[in-house]
Amino acid sequence: MSVNLSLGLAEFIKHADIADAGPDAGEFAKRVIADTVAVILSGAGSDMASPMLDYTSRMGTGTVPLIGTNVSASAPVAALVGGTFGAALDFDDVLSMMPGHPAAVIMPALIAQCYDVPISGKALIDAYVVGLEVGAKLSQGVGIKHYQRGYHTTGTIALFCAVAALARRFDLSIDQTRMAMSLAASTASGIQANFGTMTKPFHSGWAAQSAVIAVDLVRSGFTASLSALEDNGGYLSAYGTEESDAGKVLPLLGKPWTIVSPGIALKKFPTCYATHRAIDGVVEIEREVGPLIGQLERLTCRVVPGALLPLRFNRPKTGLEGKFSMPYGLAVAMLDRRLTIASFEDPAVMRPEIWDLYEKIEVIEDEACGAEDPDYHKKSAGTRGFVVVEARLADGRTVSRRVDISPGHPKRPLTWSDLNEKFLDCAASCEVDGNVAQKAFDGLKALENVPDVGALLRTLVPSPTAKSAAAE
Repeated sequence: MSVNLSLGLAEFIKHADIADAGPDAGEFAKRVIADTVAVILSGAGSDMASPMLDYTSRMGTGTVPLIGTNVSASAPVAALVGGTFGAALDFDDVLSMMPGHPAAVIMPALIAQCYDVPISGKALIDAYVVGLEVGAKLSQGVGIKHYQRGYHTTGTIALFCAVAALARRFDLSIDQTRMAMSLAASTASGIQANFGTMTKPFHSGWAAQSAVIAVDLVRSGFTASLSALEDNGGYLSAYGTEESDAGKVLPLLGKPWTIVSPGIALKKFPTCYATHRAIDGVVEIEREVGPLIGQLERLTCRVVPGALLPLRFNRPKTGLEGKFSMPYGLAVAMLDRRLTIASFEDPAVMRPEIWDLYEKIEVIEDEACGAEDPDYHKKSAGTRGFVVVEARLADGRTVSRRVDISPGHPKRPLTWSDLNEKFLDCAASCEVDGNVAQKAFDGLKALENVPDVGALLRTLVPSPTAKSAAAE
C-alpha cells in the first residue's frame, strides 16, 4: 500500500501543537537557538567570511542584516551566508538520529525571514520545533545507509526541516507545503568528499537558501509536484537505499517529539562531533594525572568500527582538516588543554609540537567498543559504541578512561552558563562588543518574551571601535 508521505507531513506542519511536546520543549529549543546564533557569529569571524562577503557584494543589496557583519543582503543570500557561517567552524548542533546539524539550516532560513515580516520569539520557537520534528522523522524513513553512502544529511535531509519551519512560520496551505517540499527536493545535495573544506559548511547554507527560495516561490504561485518525496523517480527513490521506507515516517511524528527525545547535542568543542568523546577522555585523564605533555609515552584511542567515517585526515594541514582528524583532536587536547576557536585555525594545526605528538598517538577501530551496543552500525559516528582513551606514562603508569556520552549531549547537557561563555567567545571572534553580545544572549535566553526577533538580532554587528582599529 502506497503512503502519501507529502500529504501527511504537510498536515502535521499545519495542525501540530507543540504544547503536546511537553513543558520542557520550549526550554530545550531556546538553548539550541541561542547556540546557533553563537555559531553564526563565529562563522562571521572565520576565514569563510571574506569569500562569502565578497560573493554577497556581487549579488546586489538587500534588507536582511547578516549577523556578525555590517552587511545586508536579500533573504536567500542571507540564508546562504548564515547557514555557511553557522557550520563554518563545525561548532553547530548535532542530531545523531539524522545524523546531521539541523539547526544550522533551520535557523538561518528562519532568521533570513524575520526582518521584512517580523516574528516573535514564541513563534520562532514554534517554527523551529515543528521543522526539526519533520526532518528528524523523515530521516528515519531515509535510513542511515544514505549517510554511509557518502551523502551529507545536513544538506540532503535537514533541508526539509527548514522548509517545514518556514511553511509553519508563514502558515502555508497544505498543498503549498507539499509543493514547497517537492520543489526543495530538487535541490537536495551534499557529499562527504568535501568535508574538511569550505564546501562542507556551504552545504548548510545551500540548504537554508534552497528552503527560503522554495517557500517564497510557492508563496508567489510557483508550482511543483504534490508528492515528489514518495513518487517513483522522487526523493526517496533517488536518494534512498534498500532500507528506505516512506511508511516509517508518519507514525513517528510527535511520538516522541525530537526536541525532547532524543534531543539535540550542543558542542563543547569546535570540531567534528565524532572526536568529542575521545577529546573528553583526554580531559578526564589529565584531571587525574595533570598535563600529559612531558610525561606521555603513548596515547591509544579505541573506537567502534565506523566511528572514523567522517574523520578523513590523519595528518591535517589546515584548520578545517583538523576538525575532521582524530589524531589532531587528541594532540590539540593535550597541547592546548582548553580548546578554543583558535585551536582549529591553520597556524595551530602546523605547530611542530603537534606533529611531534602524532608519533605517540595510535587510533584503533575495535569491535569490543561496540559489544554493549548491538545496533551500533545504525548509529552516527559520534554516538555508536563507546570510546576508550589510554595513556601510558613515563613513570610506568597506565591510565585509561571510557567515555560513552559526549559533553553537550542531552544526557550531559551544556548549562546556560556554558552557553553564555560560548556565545561571548563566538561574538568576540567577529568583534561584537561584549556588552552588546551579553544583552543579546539574555534576550535569547528569554526568547518567549521577545516581541520582535529581528530587532534583537540587528544589534549583533562589529563594534565601531573594532572597525576603526582595523582601518588604522
